[in-house]
Amino acid sequence: MAAVRASAVPVRAVPLAAVPVRGVPLGAVPARAARLPAGRSPVRERTAPDDPAAPASAPVSAPRSTGPFHCLVPASDHPPSSAQQGEITVTHTPHTPHSSHTPHTGHDPLTAGPAGSESGAAPGSRSPFLSRRRLLGGALAAGAVATTSAAGVLWRPESASAQAAEYPYPGAVTGDTAVHDPSFVKRPGGGYLVAHTGDNVALKTSTDRTAFRNAGSVFPGGAPWTTEYTGGSRNLWAPHLSYHNGRYYLYYSASSFGSNRSAIFLATSSSGDSGSWTDQGLVIESQSSSDFNAIDPHMVVDEQGRWWLAFGSFWSGIKMIALDPATGKRTGNQFLSVAGRGGGAIEAPTVFRHGGHYYLFVSFDLCCRGAESTYRVMVGRSTDVTGPYTDRNGTPMTSGGGTEVLAGHGSIHGPGHQDVFADDDNDILAYHYYADDGTALLGINWLLWDSDGWPYVG
Repeated sequence: MAAVRASAVPVRAVPLAAVPVRGVPLGAVPARAARLPAGRSPVRERTAPDDPAAPASAPVSAPRSTGPFHCLVPASDHPPSSAQQGEITVTHTPHTPHSSHTPHTGHDPLTAGPAGSESGAAPGSRSPFLSRRRLLGGALAAGAVATTSAAGVLWRPESASAQAAEYPYPGAVTGDTAVHDPSFVKRPGGGYLVAHTGDNVALKTSTDRTAFRNAGSVFPGGAPWTTEYTGGSRNLWAPHLSYHNGRYYLYYSASSFGSNRSAIFLATSSSGDSGSWTDQGLVIESQSSSDFNAIDPHMVVDEQGRWWLAFGSFWSGIKMIALDPATGKRTGNQFLSVAGRGGGAIEAPTVFRHGGHYYLFVSFDLCCRGAESTYRVMVGRSTDVTGPYTDRNGTPMTSGGGTEVLAGHGSIHGPGHQDVFADDDNDILAYHYYADDGTALLGINWLLWDSDGWPYVG
């Protein structure tokens, strides 16, 4: 591996305000270096055999200890309310992209291991790990903590094949930043609406992409039509927000851990506010006998104005179906496979168009283990929205290909379940990551592009 030179970014020390959470003393959580000029945003990612979406070969057994994160698992399977989540302030130092900055090209992912490791077993089998609902609840429950500033590292690989020792830290965010699986949309009147995993689909708002506040839920009165898939839980997963034709569209998932008896639903709203949403019904579902899992939706409109929904987690990977723009619901019988790892850890598709290509971002490896999470963001591209997608080395994403965009570094653990969107200042990568104490937090970075048209984190 070629040598990698790194430049330290000096920062001023900020004393830690340690706040005990559920009896767990918090240590210093190094902050992510550098808010990029004019507010830069990040990517999303999520995957894991602990993930309830992950198929597995063994029955549920006693929970494994995962250090402090295991201690944070709440008694209830439901994530905490906005009041319980508290306020988190993450402080960073400014980072300005260097004109000669060369992108980190990552490496091709390892293919999935044998059944029982990442590859899992037959569809419909149960996960041997803790449920995603409990794991996410534990991560989000550790919400009231102020973090310190820490030095970030700017990496400059010597060649296109070099791997970076460090990625840039996330930009500064304040307020209610406890989050899992964030999805952003720019509001037509200004500011941002964020939807994320939580009871009845959680909402946040921001005027400047820096300060965030909780804004209730999509369905404050509950979503009883989803309980067939959730086993009675109110926790709804991995929503995707967009705005078209004067309406907000929200695709969201209903499932239970270790099962692919799952469904994706659509809701719409003219304002996006809590309680204003109308559920439009089922878009697609998967059965325990299916070879796919109907969760983690992402809607994209191609350059011809056609609507598509990408989705999937573990099993046979990432799928894509056509949608009717008039209804937002499925049309036709196309059922395309666009990425997979032979049953292994891949999920959370995000499709973004840039410079004549469609880029398929996904999350590889393990989410929901707190600071032990190994989630990372991968990407491939195609000239057609339906693929074939290949990574930088030409490996098809349907054969496990993917070029790494972001992985854990320093105090940033398991970044993933990314969202990518264009903003006025730059393209943005939003995601969740885990702090040293296992808290799931919002990450935002600029997404930059090298001379060959491949993305890297700024």
